[in-house]
Amino acid sequence: MRILGLDVGVKRIGVAVSDELGITAHGVGVIVRSSIKEDIQAISDFVQKYKIGKIVVGMPINMNGTLGPKGEEVKAFGEKLRKDLNVEVQYWDERLSTVAAERVLIDADISRKKRKKVIDKLSAVVILQNFLDSQPRC
Repeated sequence: MRILGLDVGVKRIGVAVSDELGITAHGVGVIVRSSIKEDIQAISDFVQKYKIGKIVVGMPINMNGTLGPKGEEVKAFGEKLRKDLNVEVQYWDERLSTVAAERVLIDADISRKKRKKVIDKLSAVVILQNFLDSQPRC
């Protein structure tokens, strides 16, 4: 079963997918947000293409552990995904995932302009990979 990882932002949604064994995460795209209906359709396309059994949504938890307005929006979006796509949705603490992704790109000497184009996808990879790493292996 493959797992889809999402970094849900205001303007874009970064998308990553696991390998079939659930060991590694790979960035597969960025959805430019337009409407809830179109965003969910775009995610549905990834679910069908990769035969996804679970979606992991990065949850923007405040540094003090509370859930703010953005977290509530992401949770509502995740619940809509669960209902509309009939797929399991889990949330993963995404604190500092964008910082980690940015650090990787800076270390790779990627220009600021190019970083902006891939940061959302790489953040989704970080979220999904952290989730995968937390899962017990048989």
